[in-house]
Amino acid sequence: MGLPVRDNEHHTYGDYRTWDDDTRYELIDGVAYAMAPAPLRIHQEVAGEIYYQARQKLGPESACRVLIAPLDVRLPRAGEADDRVDTVLQPDVLAVCNPDQLDERGVRGAPDWVVEVLSPATAGHDQIHKRRVYEHHGVAELWLVHPTDRLLTIYRLEAGEYGKPEIVELEGETAVGVMPEVVIQWEALADRLPEAGP
Repeated sequence: MGLPVRDNEHHTYGDYRTWDDDTRYELIDGVAYAMAPAPLRIHQEVAGEIYYQARQKLGPESACRVLIAPLDVRLPRAGEADDRVDTVLQPDVLAVCNPDQLDERGVRGAPDWVVEVLSPATAGHDQIHKRRVYEHHGVAELWLVHPTDRLLTIYRLEAGEYGKPEIVELEGETAVGVMPEVVIQWEALADRLPEAGP
C-alpha cells in the first residue's frame, strides 16, 4: 500500500509496454502501481547477495534459472494472450525451473521461487497485495526478507494456498525448499544489515 496508482483505468501488458521508462510500474488485476523510487542501498545489497549465492549454487547444468529485478513477470489467466495480461510484477529475485516460461520479455507464468526484500516504502504492498497475487498464481515458495528486523518470512504453497509462514532470523543458513541445492548463507550479509532494534 502507499504506492501511487497511475490512474483509475484497467490496464494490460499491451498498455504497459507503451509507457515510457521514466517510472516503473507493476500491474495487479489491471491496476497500475508506480514503483517506489530507487530502493535503499541495503535493499540492493540483500537482493544482490541472495541472487549471487543462488546463481553460484545452481550452476550451469541446472534447469532452474535465477533472475533479478528489473524483469517483467507476466501472470496470465489460462490461455490469455500477452497483450491481455493484466498482472505484471517485478520481484527482487526469482527462480524459474521451466525454461518454456522464459522469453525475451522476461517470464510468463508463476516463478518457482520469489524473493521480495522489504523496504519501508513498499513493505505493506509486498506483504499484502503481492503475497496474495503470488499465492493466487501458484508461486511455490515466497520469501519476504526484512533487513531491518533481520527476519525472513517463508510462505510455501500447499494445496493451492500459503499455509502458516515460517519465520526465521537472518543467521546461519536457509535452504530454498523448491531448490534444496540452493542454501543462502546469511553471514555474507551480517556486517551490512542494519543494527537490530531492542
